Amino acid sequence: MLGSLRSIVQEVNTARDLPAVLKIIVQRVREVMHTRVCSVYLRDKQSGNYVLMATDGLHSNAVGQVHLAPGEGLVGSVVAREEPINLDMAKSHPAFQYFPATGEERFCAFLGAPIIHHRTVLGVLVVQQEQQRRFDEGEEAFLVTLSAQLAGVIAHAEATGVLATMRKQRRETHFSGIAASPGVAIGHACIVTPQANLATVPYCLCLDVDSELALFQQALSAAREEIHQVGERLKGELSREESTLFDAYISILDDDVLASEVCDRIRQQQLCAPRAWAEVMLEHVRRFETMSDSYFRDRAADVRDLGVRVLAHLYQQQQSERNYPENTILVGEELTAAVLAEVPRQKLIGVVSVKGSANSHVAIIARAMGLPAVMGVQDLPYETIDGISVVVDGYRGVLHIHPGEALKRHYNAIVAEERELTRNLDHTASLPAETTDGHRVCLLVNTGLMADVVRSRERGAEGVGLFRTEVPFLLRDRFPSEEEQREIYREQLECFAPLPVTMRTLDIGGDKSLAYFPIEETNPFLGWRGIRVTLDHPEIFLAQVRAMMKASQGLDNLRIMLPMISGLSELEAARKLIERAYRELLEEGYAINMPPLGVMVEVPSAVYQVRELAEHADFISVGSNDLTQYLLAVDRSNSRVANIYHALHPAVLRALQEIVNAAHAAGTRVGICGELAGEPGGALLLVAMGYDMLSMNATNLPRVKATLRAVQQADMQRLLQQVICMDCAEKIESAVNAYLLSLGLKGILHPPGIQ
Repeated sequence: MLGSLRSIVQEVNTARDLPAVLKIIVQRVREVMHTRVCSVYLRDKQSGNYVLMATDGLHSNAVGQVHLAPGEGLVGSVVAREEPINLDMAKSHPAFQYFPATGEERFCAFLGAPIIHHRTVLGVLVVQQEQQRRFDEGEEAFLVTLSAQLAGVIAHAEATGVLATMRKQRRETHFSGIAASPGVAIGHACIVTPQANLATVPYCLCLDVDSELALFQQALSAAREEIHQVGERLKGELSREESTLFDAYISILDDDVLASEVCDRIRQQQLCAPRAWAEVMLEHVRRFETMSDSYFRDRAADVRDLGVRVLAHLYQQQQSERNYPENTILVGEELTAAVLAEVPRQKLIGVVSVKGSANSHVAIIARAMGLPAVMGVQDLPYETIDGISVVVDGYRGVLHIHPGEALKRHYNAIVAEERELTRNLDHTASLPAETTDGHRVCLLVNTGLMADVVRSRERGAEGVGLFRTEVPFLLRDRFPSEEEQREIYREQLECFAPLPVTMRTLDIGGDKSLAYFPIEETNPFLGWRGIRVTLDHPEIFLAQVRAMMKASQGLDNLRIMLPMISGLSELEAARKLIERAYRELLEEGYAINMPPLGVMVEVPSAVYQVRELAEHADFISVGSNDLTQYLLAVDRSNSRVANIYHALHPAVLRALQEIVNAAHAAGTRVGICGELAGEPGGALLLVAMGYDMLSMNATNLPRVKATLRAVQQADMQRLLQQVICMDCAEKIESAVNAYLLSLGLKGILHPPGIQ
């Protein structure tokens, strides 16, 4: 059964569209389970009913004609119960409903399993048998397992089919994800794909067929020459069998049939050369992968490798420098900070990612840049929407494709309301962050790009609570030198002087990896990251803190912060290195002061050692994003569990209160630089707890300041006492929002057009 399961899933993954997927499922399941019938029912999104979409064994003319509501008939009962139904005599079940068009009156045994994707029943997979018998446990388990594995494939195939229809008819459609950064963006999708991945080449039509054909021939010639040179260079190091692989590659490239397939697609479908090549090569890969002979199955990898080689040359020929359109909305499978940085800031207006969550690193960067973002749009066949008109709704987490005029008017009105709200909040920039009864709070900003600086100063930031020093590392293809780092840090320190700038030492690992310093781990968030990396590589750490202190000469506004501290020993080890670097610089003639040294509390062990850490550090700063992740055991970049991640979870709030109490007991000031600090409601709770400093992205600073200036400290503390005893995040969020609304601060939460 396991071999059959793998074979079916593999075949389904090679299918071109939804009808092909369903045909493979019904034929192969019927064959493997030795049943007389296999059928698939899928949910119709408009009616909510479940429609017979494919069958092998029932009358074919019943396809598309049989509709069942949830709870109606045996299929509807599977939907309503969200679990299998296994019957030896289907007709005797009270939910049985007979449809003459199907011809199923002769079948007794029935087994139906729900196809569930993201907690929604997409459909039902059914097998039937003539004889009266109950399917055994192994058969039931097989069908349930298969349904679970096929759910994502069916959802993606459905979405692709819908999008293809919408594209031809230019009709509106939408895809839901996770609201990651608030705001609305109206523009054109610009697809970012790994340049050597056949499966993610965007659907793109060419303007000049002859030029595209010439481009293809040039790429073939370049790939042929490259393979020949590699084969010659390695000739003395390879066995005879290994050397023949290069000859095989060249013979495939010389095959007129392969080239003509690609050229035909360019001519007949006007596909761009990369897309035509990718489609043809993937079809060949799929043929090899489904062959029963293991030798030929292994050749699929060789064909794929050859396809990637030619694709790289096609991109090299076609895209020496990409031109991004005005109003670019960047769309990709898994976007990174480096990808965002490649787009001219004046052209980039929105971000959409198939993977990731509201708290993944790229989402945090998007919020810092004030870019509306939707993450985790898992069912989006993104490679097919390049250049298409789209709307990003970062409030609801929705991507609209081919928006009509009415929808555009609606969102243009929201954009106008956003601008008006921003104008109304601009006057707070020169005012203190002070409650109506005089309680003063220090509002800082999180930065990482120079673009943040001007926006931060304009909005009244009182310094930098978190400068992400890893950003310059992420944007390079090597470690920046000590002098290169000094120049970057000096620029930040000068821009904010005399206000304090808190620089976090290099924090890589987890969801922030360097291409030139790869960290391959099974569980990266619990692995080698943050201070663990830099203490293991003191040469990296020393170069960085030397650059920071050199940059601070004459300014004296530097504060150094250590990430991912799990105990006192790490703080002491880091302090010794920093003090060593400080002594060296004094000996070299630099007139500098030893900067304050702080600790980030973001792992559970640090929560219970805050008192000790506070006694040995100059300040404490809570990284609430990672702390929430670790307390709730939720990977914050995983969209599958994003709904479990909640910064207002009772356990998180109680830990935050414990941290500030322990730090203050040691006489140490404590701040917070996670996303919670930038939420108006979250800021109220944090100030009520006693946090001295809140650090957030510059976009949120005016909203937080306006909120604080509208309340009394005593009222905030009453709100905290009300919610700290609640038992779930949803109740807490509802109570906080109700409080903000009672103050007339609805616009602080979102523009009036967003309900």
